Formats: sequence, structure tokens, C-alpha cells
Amino acid sequence: MPVLIGFDEFDGMFETFEHTAWRLETRRAYRSDEETETYQRFTQGRDAEYDLNDPWCASRREQAALGKRFERVRIVDNPPTPGQLYLLDGARRNAAVGEDIRNLWRSDAERLRLPSEDFWLFDSRVVALLHFDDADRMTGVELITDPVKVVRYCQVRDAAWHHAIPHEEFAGRVASAG
Repeated sequence: MPVLIGFDEFDGMFETFEHTAWRLETRRAYRSDEETETYQRFTQGRDAEYDLNDPWCASRREQAALGKRFERVRIVDNPPTPGQLYLLDGARRNAAVGEDIRNLWRSDAERLRLPSEDFWLFDSRVVALLHFDDADRMTGVELITDPVKVVRYCQVRDAAWHHAIPHEEFAGRVASAG
């Protein structure tokens, strides 16, 4: 049976992990992004004005200062969707607080047979599989701790990370293509 946890417990995992929090982002849009003021400013062609002192940023900086790593691979369509362009822009915020973000074209992700679901992998031991509805809202978080299944997600991480392009280089490629 799936083990579902609440959003508060999920948020707490970003404080209690020991060494690595790694994410695969596969969606074309995230409702939680679209509902922010930064997204509205970005889609209007203005500076998103990210607040590097908000609680999320402060927490990431604190954890990074403890030697913990935050890493992501974002799957991007060609051409990128508005939501993906927003995430490309927002990666500078993530990098400023200690995250390492890389990107992978969707065609490459498909060639590598990466899964289509979003997930976080904590300490190579626990997977937090993120569930979304048709409106791109996150509806739940499922924990996976079965070692055989976790190893599969570790293999996905390794393949995605190996083939992904560092954010700065990828953003430059997207900008020059536009």
C-alpha cells in the first residue's frame, strides 16, 4: 500500500535529510508557480524580483551551510513552455541559495527512458513521489522506502545527472535559440 504523507511532513524532510536532496522535475507547468507574484511579473516581461530572504531561501542556505546538497534536473520541452521558461529564470534564485540545477531536453529524457513522474530522492534512501492533478496542482506525496524501488530511482538520478546540462550553459542555449 502507498504511504502518503501530508505537506507539512514533506516540508520537514528538507530540514531532516542528512546529505542530499535530489529532484527530477518533469512537468510542463506547476500551478504553485503560476499562482505567485514572481510568475506574474515574469510573464509580463518584468524582472520576477525573487526574494532571497524568504523562508524557503533561508532554509536552503542554512542546510547548504551544513554541507548538505540540493540538486535538480529539470526536463525541458523544445521550445520551452512558459512555465519552463519561468523555472529557467528562477534557477538563478535557486543557485543563489546553494542548489545545483541542470536541465535535460525532453527528447533526451525520453531516449534515456526516464520516468515521467516528479520526485525527490533524499539521501539515496527515501523517494518522495509527487502526485499532481490535471490542473498541475500537487495533490499528494507518496513515500517509497522499498530498497529495490529506491535503487531504481537512484539509477534514474545517475542517468539524468550524467546527461543533463548545467543551468548556465543550458539557459544560454535557450536564449540564443529564441
